[in-house]
Amino acid sequence: MSSHVLLAGSESQHPKHSVFAGLLTPEEKIQITLILRRNQEISLPESSINCLTASEFRDRHGARQDDLDAVIAFARKHNFRVVRSQPEARSVTLEGALGELSQAFRADVRLSAVASKSYRTRQGQLSVPTELADCIVGVLGFDESPVAATYHRRTEPSLTAKSFTPLEIASLYQFPATTGKGQTIALIELGGGYRDTDLQSYWKQLKLAPVKTESVAIDSAQNSPVGDPDSADGEVVLDIEVAGAVAPEATIAVYFAPNTDAGFLAAINAAIHDNQRKPSVISISWGSAESEWSSATITAFNNAFHDAALLGITVCAAAGDNGSSDGEQDGKNHVDFPASSPWVLACGGTRLYGNNGQILQETVWNDGTNGGATGGGISTHFPKPSYQASLNIQKRGVPDVAGVADPETGFQILVDGQEGVVGGTSAVAPLWAGLIALCNEELGKNIGWFHPTLYGTVTQHKILHDITVGNNGTYHASIGWDCCTGLGTPNGTALLDLLKKS
Repeated sequence: MSSHVLLAGSESQHPKHSVFAGLLTPEEKIQITLILRRNQEISLPESSINCLTASEFRDRHGARQDDLDAVIAFARKHNFRVVRSQPEARSVTLEGALGELSQAFRADVRLSAVASKSYRTRQGQLSVPTELADCIVGVLGFDESPVAATYHRRTEPSLTAKSFTPLEIASLYQFPATTGKGQTIALIELGGGYRDTDLQSYWKQLKLAPVKTESVAIDSAQNSPVGDPDSADGEVVLDIEVAGAVAPEATIAVYFAPNTDAGFLAAINAAIHDNQRKPSVISISWGSAESEWSSATITAFNNAFHDAALLGITVCAAAGDNGSSDGEQDGKNHVDFPASSPWVLACGGTRLYGNNGQILQETVWNDGTNGGATGGGISTHFPKPSYQASLNIQKRGVPDVAGVADPETGFQILVDGQEGVVGGTSAVAPLWAGLIALCNEELGKNIGWFHPTLYGTVTQHKILHDITVGNNGTYHASIGWDCCTGLGTPNGTALLDLLKKS
């Protein structure tokens, strides 16, 4: 009888265009994260989602105690240190020598050079010890190469197009006159950082009181501004300044994590299960094409987003800035993950002209001069969810909604002491997160995962502006939902009114 069982969906490849860069040190200490099965699998239809308390969720859908015990016993037997055990997130992080952990999970790892940097990477499938085969559904951490990119684009103010402050965008989209008081908006960041001096200057420019902002360190990552507005700093500050401006009395909690599969998931789980700050909405502006992820890793992330839905937390994610190819060079269409998760509100992008509080014209964002265009298309991984049943598509369609993303008509931002205009679908995710925080405040409860409501009533109640002009490459805008801007851009007050009735 074999001592190991192949882990379904764990197939991985070394990064494209990477080369062998040397031998790894078997004695090097590394950490891996084991993802465990749920205590009770979920059999309810999507439309039956009910918000659970943290304790109810942990009891029903956290890890099984006997699975946790088995993993801990395995770790002790092999002298691996248990760094972190999170029953609610169904994860256990182990530390041990690279050689020993690689042998335990049959990981084929090497040092790979990608551009000018070297990372530990993995190819092939993983195997789990037979005694753990029933309880482990994912293993993350052997590969430490960057798993996601930011989706923000910075430009200088245009002479031909008008850019906006987040307050002006909120006015154009008729956001409700609430402030997000009592809400926490979680931002997931995989690099860069912010400077308090920039934020204080920015709030002063907008004539706002300072917005409460907290940084949360995950593993080895923390708030570490680079000093370059074109770096990940631009992403971090864009997210804070957009979400904070439209919901100025909310708390902005910024979860900094390493840009690895294990780090990214750890940050998401930290936000979902943060019983101190209790985020009601999570904004993610990092991602990559579905084809860049292993099936098991996508499943682990998707299960976490399902957890968020069960806990009444909305997750917003950028749909990508590289059009219908999502930046892949194989000539095929691709969608971005995590935006493609059926539990995530996928946010596409538009080009917007407005004046005196009125939208004059809004079209699909596709800037041929620099290649920037809203992501969107049909998933190759996820089946068509029930809320998209009426659409003429075969699998999950992306995006769900949209907002202004063209850098030329984008957001006026202050980062690393420099003013500039920033766009990309990275700006749309925190914009929608801010709107959801405003709605949550007014309703006195979390709207959480509201896709069925959004898709079921949008045409009757005119809660979104339908975008019907433009394309993102392969796909063209049309009346109703499309693969460029989804259902459209928000009418915030109409959305709030609809949610009050639902």
